[in-house]
Amino acid sequence: MKKNKNEKGFTLFELLVSISIIGILTALASVAFSGAQKKARDARRVQDIKAIQTAAEQYYSQNSYVYPTNSTTPWQGNNLDILSVFPKDPKTNDVYPYTYTALTNTYCVCALMENTTAGNSGAGCTDFGIITTYFCAKNQQ
Repeated sequence: MKKNKNEKGFTLFELLVSISIIGILTALASVAFSGAQKKARDARRVQDIKAIQTAAEQYYSQNSYVYPTNSTTPWQGNNLDILSVFPKDPKTNDVYPYTYTALTNTYCVCALMENTTAGNSGAGCTDFGIITTYFCAKNQQ
């Protein structure tokens, strides 16, 4: 079959421009998606910290006004589990990115945030200040 000169197809230049535009749009979409994933994981960390704070306060009220001393064993009160498993970080699936420090009458629990402006503390439990690398919660009593 012989092609007519009036038939038109795509030139190599047109194909390269189309592929370049698709590549740029894909790159922009992946960057936006990555940012959304970070925000979602940080929101989960805040939820986890607040759940730990609630469990610690419940433990405090059910166990002679003493906070739990570690994050490795289940927290129980009135023979029921208050916090049977310490939450795990959504990115690393590890317990230890959540730091829990406790004394008899006080505790502090923190999570390192991916978005460094999403937290409420700069240096974990010691600095609830302007730099917001960590999200922390302290005892309410």
